[in-house]
Amino acid sequence: MRTAEVYRNEILAGFLTEENTENFVFCYEDNYFFDNTRPAVSLTLPKTQREFRSSFLFPFFFNMLSEGINRRLQNRQLKIDEHDDFGLLLATAKHDTIGAITIKEVEK
Repeated sequence: MRTAEVYRNEILAGFLTEENTENFVFCYEDNYFFDNTRPAVSLTLPKTQREFRSSFLFPFFFNMLSEGINRRLQNRQLKIDEHDDFGLLLATAKHDTIGAITIKEVEK
């Protein structure tokens, strides 16, 4: 199991967890959820106290990944399996992303 913190404009918004290769969970952090001035991280992940579950990496997060030759180069240079979308997200979405969202791995 791997977990990441999801930040919106450098403010902790929630947690993204890969329970296994076929189970992903996203939930909002309580302080972020109860602050009415903070928007949802995505239209497809509206602010709610329930957990969002998926059998694949949520499209919002998947779309933060590179495609094509750039993705293959990242996989090769970072030594990440080409099918490990979550691992690639953890390695490449720490900073300098397009948009307000960044992802940081929770160290165990």
